Amino acid sequence: MTAINKNHKQTFVYGPVPSRRLGYSLGIDILPYKTCSLDCIYCQLGPTPKKTVERKNYFPVNDVLSCIKQAVDLGHRIDYITFSGSGEPTLNKSIGELIRKIKEFTDIPVAVLTNSTLLTSEDVREALLAADLVVPSLDAATQEIFFKINRPHPSLKVSEILAGLIEFRKQFKGKIWLEILFVKGINDSHHHLMELKKAVDKIRPDKIHLNTVVRPPAEISAHPVSMSGLEKIQTFFGDKAEIVAEFQGKDQMPYQEDISERILDMVKRRPVTLDDIASSLGKHRNSVLKELNGLLQQNKIKTVIYKKKSYYEPS
Repeated sequence: MTAINKNHKQTFVYGPVPSRRLGYSLGIDILPYKTCSLDCIYCQLGPTPKKTVERKNYFPVNDVLSCIKQAVDLGHRIDYITFSGSGEPTLNKSIGELIRKIKEFTDIPVAVLTNSTLLTSEDVREALLAADLVVPSLDAATQEIFFKINRPHPSLKVSEILAGLIEFRKQFKGKIWLEILFVKGINDSHHHLMELKKAVDKIRPDKIHLNTVVRPPAEISAHPVSMSGLEKIQTFFGDKAEIVAEFQGKDQMPYQEDISERILDMVKRRPVTLDDIASSLGKHRNSVLKELNGLLQQNKIKTVIYKKKSYYEPS
Protein backbone atom coordinates (compact mmCIF):
# COMPACT_ATOMS: atom_id res chain seq x y z
CA MET A 1 0.00 0.00 0.00
CA THR A 2 1.38 3.39 -0.99
CA ALA A 3 1.97 5.85 1.82
CA ILE A 4 0.32 9.23 1.37
CA ASN A 5 2.23 12.35 2.29
CA LYS A 6 -0.07 14.12 4.78
CA ASN A 7 2.46 16.65 5.99
CA HIS A 8 3.48 18.08 2.64
CA LYS A 9 2.45 21.72 2.55
CA GLN A 10 1.15 22.37 -0.94
CA THR A 11 -1.69 24.36 -2.46
CA PHE A 12 -2.09 21.91 -5.39
CA VAL A 13 -3.50 24.72 -7.56
CA TYR A 14 -1.91 27.59 -9.44
CA GLY A 15 -3.40 30.35 -11.52
CA PRO A 16 -5.67 30.72 -13.33
CA VAL A 17 -2.76 31.16 -15.73
CA PRO A 18 -3.06 32.32 -19.34
CA SER A 19 -2.73 29.29 -21.59
CA ARG A 20 -2.01 29.44 -25.31
CA ARG A 21 -4.63 26.71 -25.83
CA LEU A 22 -7.00 26.70 -22.88
CA GLY A 23 -7.68 30.37 -22.18
CA TYR A 24 -7.51 30.93 -18.41
CA SER A 25 -6.47 27.58 -16.98
CA LEU A 26 -6.59 26.68 -13.29
CA GLY A 27 -3.59 24.38 -13.02
CA ILE A 28 -3.82 21.31 -10.79
CA ASP A 29 -0.49 19.85 -9.64
CA ILE A 30 -0.86 16.47 -7.91
CA LEU A 31 2.76 15.31 -7.92
CA PRO A 32 6.01 16.07 -6.14
CA TYR A 33 8.18 18.34 -8.27
CA LYS A 34 9.41 16.80 -11.57
CA THR A 35 7.92 13.34 -11.06
CA CYS A 36 7.84 12.03 -14.61
CA SER A 37 8.35 9.05 -16.90
CA LEU A 38 10.30 11.17 -19.39
CA ASP A 39 13.29 13.51 -19.35
CA CYS A 40 12.49 15.61 -22.43
CA ILE A 41 15.35 17.70 -23.78
CA TYR A 42 12.98 20.67 -24.22
CA CYS A 43 11.30 20.55 -20.80
CA GLN A 44 10.85 24.01 -19.30
CA LEU A 45 11.19 22.55 -15.79
CA GLY A 46 14.70 21.23 -16.37
CA PRO A 47 16.00 17.64 -16.15
CA THR A 48 14.05 14.81 -14.47
CA PRO A 49 16.12 13.64 -11.44
CA LYS A 50 14.67 10.12 -11.46
CA LYS A 51 12.29 8.77 -14.09
CA THR A 52 9.46 6.55 -12.90
CA VAL A 53 6.45 4.67 -14.26
CA GLU A 54 5.15 3.64 -10.83
CA ARG A 55 1.74 5.08 -9.99
CA LYS A 56 1.07 6.16 -6.40
CA ASN A 57 -1.48 7.99 -4.24
CA TYR A 58 0.69 10.98 -3.48
CA PHE A 59 -1.65 13.28 -1.54
CA PRO A 60 -5.01 12.99 0.27
CA VAL A 61 -7.83 13.41 -2.25
CA ASN A 62 -9.89 15.65 0.04
CA ASP A 63 -6.97 18.06 0.53
CA VAL A 64 -6.61 18.45 -3.23
CA LEU A 65 -10.35 18.87 -3.76
CA SER A 66 -10.54 21.49 -0.99
CA CYS A 67 -7.87 23.61 -2.72
CA ILE A 68 -9.63 23.33 -6.09
CA LYS A 69 -13.01 24.26 -4.62
CA GLN A 70 -11.54 27.28 -2.82
CA ALA A 71 -9.99 28.50 -6.08
CA VAL A 72 -13.25 28.01 -8.01
CA ASP A 73 -15.27 29.79 -5.30
CA LEU A 74 -13.14 32.95 -5.66
CA GLY A 75 -15.09 33.65 -8.84
CA HIS A 76 -12.19 34.41 -11.16
CA ARG A 77 -12.52 33.49 -14.79
CA ILE A 78 -11.57 29.83 -15.33
CA ASP A 79 -11.98 28.30 -18.79
CA TYR A 80 -10.52 24.91 -17.84
CA ILE A 81 -9.49 23.07 -14.70
CA THR A 82 -6.29 21.49 -15.97
CA PHE A 83 -4.25 18.61 -14.58
CA SER A 84 -0.67 19.38 -15.59
CA GLY A 85 1.86 20.94 -13.21
CA SER A 86 5.35 19.66 -12.50
CA GLY A 87 5.26 16.13 -13.90
CA GLU A 88 3.11 13.45 -15.53
CA PRO A 89 -0.31 13.72 -13.79
CA THR A 90 -1.41 10.14 -14.55
CA LEU A 91 1.35 8.92 -12.21
CA ASN A 92 -1.05 9.88 -9.41
CA LYS A 93 -3.45 6.95 -8.94
CA SER A 94 -6.14 9.31 -7.62
CA ILE A 95 -6.56 11.29 -10.86
CA GLY A 96 -9.73 9.46 -11.95
CA GLU A 97 -11.42 9.96 -8.57
CA LEU A 98 -10.38 13.63 -8.56
CA ILE A 99 -11.87 14.27 -12.00
CA ARG A 100 -15.17 12.64 -11.06
CA LYS A 101 -15.45 14.55 -7.77
CA ILE A 102 -14.62 17.90 -9.40
CA LYS A 103 -17.62 17.29 -11.65
CA GLU A 104 -19.81 17.15 -8.56
CA PHE A 105 -19.27 20.82 -7.61
CA THR A 106 -18.56 22.69 -10.86
CA ASP A 107 -19.49 22.72 -14.53
CA ILE A 108 -16.07 24.08 -15.56
CA PRO A 109 -14.61 21.59 -18.08
CA VAL A 110 -11.72 19.41 -16.94
CA ALA A 111 -8.62 18.95 -19.11
CA VAL A 112 -5.69 16.59 -18.67
CA LEU A 113 -2.28 17.27 -20.20
CA THR A 114 -0.42 13.97 -20.46
CA ASN A 115 2.76 12.70 -22.08
CA SER A 116 0.78 9.60 -23.15
CA THR A 117 3.28 7.11 -21.73
CA LEU A 118 0.86 5.52 -19.24
CA LEU A 119 -2.07 5.25 -21.67
CA THR A 120 -0.70 1.76 -22.26
CA SER A 121 -2.53 0.88 -19.01
CA GLU A 122 -6.26 0.09 -19.06
CA ASP A 123 -6.56 1.60 -15.56
CA VAL A 124 -5.12 4.93 -16.73
CA ARG A 125 -7.33 5.05 -19.83
CA GLU A 126 -10.39 4.38 -17.66
CA ALA A 127 -9.33 7.07 -15.14
CA LEU A 128 -9.36 9.75 -17.84
CA LEU A 129 -12.76 8.88 -19.34
CA ALA A 130 -14.57 11.43 -17.11
CA ALA A 131 -12.46 14.34 -18.43
CA ASP A 132 -13.82 16.74 -21.06
CA LEU A 133 -10.53 17.23 -22.88
CA VAL A 134 -7.32 15.23 -23.02
CA VAL A 135 -4.19 16.74 -24.56
CA PRO A 136 -1.74 13.86 -25.09
CA SER A 137 1.77 14.29 -26.50
CA LEU A 138 3.47 12.29 -29.21
CA ASP A 139 6.79 13.82 -30.25
CA ALA A 140 8.22 10.67 -31.79
CA ALA A 141 6.96 7.82 -33.97
CA THR A 142 10.13 5.71 -33.82
CA GLN A 143 12.06 4.38 -30.84
CA GLU A 144 15.26 6.08 -32.02
CA ILE A 145 13.71 9.56 -32.07
CA PHE A 146 11.79 8.79 -28.85
CA PHE A 147 15.11 8.25 -27.06
CA LYS A 148 16.63 11.39 -28.56
CA ILE A 149 13.88 13.86 -27.74
CA ASN A 150 12.01 12.37 -24.75
CA ARG A 151 14.75 10.31 -23.04
CA PRO A 152 12.16 7.90 -21.58
CA HIS A 153 12.14 5.45 -18.70
CA PRO A 154 13.85 2.31 -20.08
CA SER A 155 10.64 0.25 -19.91
CA LEU A 156 8.77 2.48 -22.37
CA LYS A 157 8.27 1.62 -26.04
CA VAL A 158 6.81 4.09 -28.52
CA SER A 159 4.90 1.33 -30.33
CA GLU A 160 3.05 0.45 -27.12
CA ILE A 161 2.32 4.11 -26.38
CA LEU A 162 0.86 4.50 -29.87
CA ALA A 163 -1.33 1.42 -29.30
CA GLY A 164 -2.53 2.96 -26.02
CA LEU A 165 -3.45 6.22 -27.75
CA ILE A 166 -5.38 4.35 -30.46
CA GLU A 167 -7.29 2.36 -27.84
CA PHE A 168 -8.01 5.48 -25.78
CA ARG A 169 -9.49 7.22 -28.84
CA LYS A 170 -11.93 4.28 -29.20
CA GLN A 171 -13.08 4.63 -25.59
CA PHE A 172 -12.99 8.37 -24.91
CA LYS A 173 -16.09 10.44 -25.74
CA GLY A 174 -14.52 13.83 -25.11
CA LYS A 175 -12.10 15.86 -27.20
CA ILE A 176 -8.52 14.81 -27.93
CA TRP A 177 -6.03 17.47 -29.00
CA LEU A 178 -2.80 15.70 -29.86
CA GLU A 179 0.32 17.79 -29.26
CA ILE A 180 3.56 17.33 -31.17
CA LEU A 181 6.48 19.45 -30.04
CA PHE A 182 9.20 19.87 -32.64
CA VAL A 183 12.87 20.40 -31.88
CA LYS A 184 15.01 21.57 -34.78
CA GLY A 185 17.12 18.78 -36.25
CA ILE A 186 15.66 16.09 -33.96
CA ASN A 187 12.10 15.15 -34.99
CA ASP A 188 11.38 17.47 -37.92
CA SER A 189 12.93 15.53 -40.83
CA HIS A 190 10.69 14.62 -43.77
CA HIS A 191 11.13 10.90 -43.05
CA HIS A 192 10.06 11.31 -39.43
CA LEU A 193 7.15 13.56 -40.39
CA MET A 194 5.91 10.72 -42.61
CA GLU A 195 6.09 8.31 -39.66
CA LEU A 196 4.30 10.79 -37.40
CA LYS A 197 1.57 11.29 -40.01
CA LYS A 198 0.94 7.52 -40.13
CA ALA A 199 0.64 7.47 -36.33
CA VAL A 200 -1.68 10.49 -36.21
CA ASP A 201 -3.96 8.97 -38.86
CA LYS A 202 -4.38 5.91 -36.62
CA ILE A 203 -5.05 7.96 -33.46
CA ARG A 204 -7.67 10.21 -35.14
CA PRO A 205 -7.46 13.21 -32.77
CA ASP A 206 -9.93 16.08 -32.99
CA LYS A 207 -7.04 18.52 -33.39
CA ILE A 208 -3.29 18.35 -33.90
CA HIS A 209 -1.40 21.01 -31.98
CA LEU A 210 2.01 21.84 -33.41
CA ASN A 211 4.39 23.31 -30.89
CA THR A 212 8.07 24.11 -30.51
CA VAL A 213 10.52 25.30 -27.87
CA VAL A 214 9.30 28.67 -26.53
CA ARG A 215 10.61 28.72 -22.95
CA PRO A 216 14.10 27.99 -21.57
CA PRO A 217 14.64 24.23 -22.18
CA ALA A 218 16.37 21.54 -20.12
CA GLU A 219 19.11 21.28 -22.76
CA ILE A 220 20.51 24.35 -24.50
CA SER A 221 20.87 22.21 -27.64
CA ALA A 222 17.06 22.04 -27.94
CA HIS A 223 16.38 24.70 -30.54
CA PRO A 224 12.95 25.78 -31.82
CA VAL A 225 11.66 25.18 -35.33
CA SER A 226 11.04 28.49 -37.15
CA MET A 227 7.53 29.77 -37.79
CA SER A 228 7.95 29.13 -41.51
CA GLY A 229 9.02 25.58 -40.68
CA LEU A 230 5.94 25.08 -38.49
CA GLU A 231 3.73 26.44 -41.26
CA LYS A 232 5.12 23.85 -43.68
CA ILE A 233 4.49 21.11 -41.11
CA GLN A 234 0.95 22.43 -40.60
CA THR A 235 0.29 22.13 -44.35
CA PHE A 236 1.73 18.61 -44.30
CA PHE A 237 -0.62 17.45 -41.52
CA GLY A 238 -3.72 19.06 -43.03
CA ASP A 239 -6.87 20.75 -41.80
CA LYS A 240 -6.81 19.45 -38.22
CA ALA A 241 -3.36 20.90 -37.56
CA GLU A 242 -2.94 24.18 -35.69
CA ILE A 243 0.17 26.05 -34.65
CA VAL A 244 -0.17 26.82 -30.96
CA ALA A 245 -0.75 30.58 -30.85
CA GLU A 246 0.22 33.09 -28.22
CA PHE A 247 -2.38 33.65 -25.51
CA GLN A 248 -5.17 36.05 -26.35
CA GLY A 249 -7.97 36.62 -23.90
CA LYS A 250 -9.98 39.08 -21.87
CA ASP A 251 -8.41 40.57 -18.77
CA GLN A 252 -8.71 38.52 -15.61
CA MET A 253 -10.57 39.93 -12.61
CA PRO A 254 -7.88 41.36 -10.30
CA TYR A 255 -6.71 39.30 -7.34
CA GLN A 256 -7.01 41.12 -4.03
CA GLU A 257 -4.96 38.72 -1.88
CA ASP A 258 -1.17 38.52 -1.51
CA ILE A 259 0.00 38.35 -5.08
CA SER A 260 3.59 37.48 -4.12
CA GLU A 261 2.42 33.98 -3.14
CA ARG A 262 0.48 33.70 -6.41
CA ILE A 263 3.59 34.65 -8.34
CA LEU A 264 5.70 32.07 -6.49
CA ASP A 265 3.07 29.39 -7.21
CA MET A 266 3.32 30.18 -10.92
CA VAL A 267 7.09 30.40 -11.30
CA LYS A 268 7.74 27.09 -9.56
CA ARG A 269 5.57 25.31 -12.15
CA ARG A 270 7.05 26.88 -15.29
CA PRO A 271 9.10 29.88 -16.42
CA VAL A 272 6.79 32.88 -16.85
CA THR A 273 7.09 36.38 -18.29
CA LEU A 274 5.93 39.65 -16.78
CA ASP A 275 3.00 39.68 -19.23
CA ASP A 276 2.04 36.10 -18.26
CA ILE A 277 1.84 37.08 -14.60
CA ALA A 278 0.04 40.38 -15.16
CA SER A 279 -2.56 38.71 -17.37
CA SER A 280 -3.12 35.86 -14.92
CA LEU A 281 -3.51 38.15 -11.89
CA GLY A 282 -5.48 40.89 -13.64
CA LYS A 283 -2.91 43.41 -12.42
CA HIS A 284 -1.11 46.24 -14.18
CA ARG A 285 2.44 45.42 -15.29
CA ASN A 286 3.89 48.11 -13.00
CA SER A 287 2.33 46.67 -9.84
CA VAL A 288 3.46 43.15 -10.80
CA LEU A 289 6.97 44.44 -11.54
CA LYS A 290 7.12 45.94 -8.05
CA GLU A 291 6.30 42.52 -6.54
CA LEU A 292 8.82 40.80 -8.82
CA ASN A 293 11.57 43.20 -7.80
CA GLY A 294 10.84 42.45 -4.16
CA LEU A 295 11.03 38.69 -4.76
CA LEU A 296 14.28 39.15 -6.70
CA GLN A 297 15.81 41.12 -3.80
CA GLN A 298 14.75 38.34 -1.40
CA ASN A 299 16.44 35.83 -3.73
CA LYS A 300 13.19 33.86 -4.07
CA ILE A 301 13.18 34.11 -7.87
CA LYS A 302 15.64 34.79 -10.67
CA THR A 303 15.48 35.98 -14.27
CA VAL A 304 16.53 33.92 -17.29
CA ILE A 305 16.89 35.33 -20.80
CA TYR A 306 15.79 33.00 -23.59
CA LYS A 307 15.43 34.12 -27.23
CA LYS A 308 15.69 37.79 -26.11
CA LYS A 309 12.78 37.34 -23.68
CA SER A 310 12.93 37.55 -19.87
CA TYR A 311 11.47 34.69 -17.84
CA TYR A 312 11.12 34.37 -14.08
CA GLU A 313 12.08 31.10 -12.37
CA PRO A 314 12.64 29.95 -8.76
CA SER A 315 16.11 30.75 -7.40
